[in-house]
Amino acid sequence: MRLFNCRKIKDRATGIKSAARAVTGGRLVVIPTDTVYGIGCDAFNHAAVKALLAAKGRGRDMAPPVLVGSKRALDGIASDVPDSAKELIEAFWPGPLTVVVPYTPTLTWDLGDTDGTVAVRMPLHPLAIELLKETGPMAVSSANKTGQPPAETATDAKAQLGSDVSVYLEAGPSEDNLPSTIVDCVAHPPQLLREGALTLEQIRKIVPDTLDRDGYGPGQRPEDQEQDENAEAPEAADEAPAEESSA
Repeated sequence: MRLFNCRKIKDRATGIKSAARAVTGGRLVVIPTDTVYGIGCDAFNHAAVKALLAAKGRGRDMAPPVLVGSKRALDGIASDVPDSAKELIEAFWPGPLTVVVPYTPTLTWDLGDTDGTVAVRMPLHPLAIELLKETGPMAVSSANKTGQPPAETATDAKAQLGSDVSVYLEAGPSEDNLPSTIVDCVAHPPQLLREGALTLEQIRKIVPDTLDRDGYGPGQRPEDQEQDENAEAPEAADEAPAEESSA
């Protein structure tokens, strides 16, 4: 178990090489992203993914997302990508957006119980991108025990995950401790699963018919309809006196 201070040029290069070797060898690493720190491994190594879930205290029903180092890398793991996902990716990648899309059936990975889908993101962090270009797609989840606060530094993550992780890459505090926003683009229309660094309003600017977490479309929530009714009420009240005077 080693922690590299990647704010130093020498340690950065050594740390990335060490992390890449660890991932290739089926071990776990902690890396910075543009949101919170993540614990990751080779997405195609079944034993490593199992170890990642165990380190977090999760079961197969909570499959980890996959991080990629480029938009083009999505083509290698996803098939029949919906137009909604393409539009959101064009707008927000690299960045704090995770899209759920169908994965290519011929892939030999086992991320857990995913029902043929995968949650994918391209992070906006140079260290993460550099590592991903060395390793290929990585299964990555927030670097904390389930139920505990997300790690804002590699040191925070080390306090929670300890020797379960082989290499920690420290790049200083996260700029934004909010997780990524997740949108299920397999659903028709797409649905927000988690609002994080991107708001529902930002998502709807790109894909207007996106449902919120409760399954409501734009203007469909009961409180939205009540506001519309209240906005119309003064007009009706203004008309009543006019009718009475004409009588």
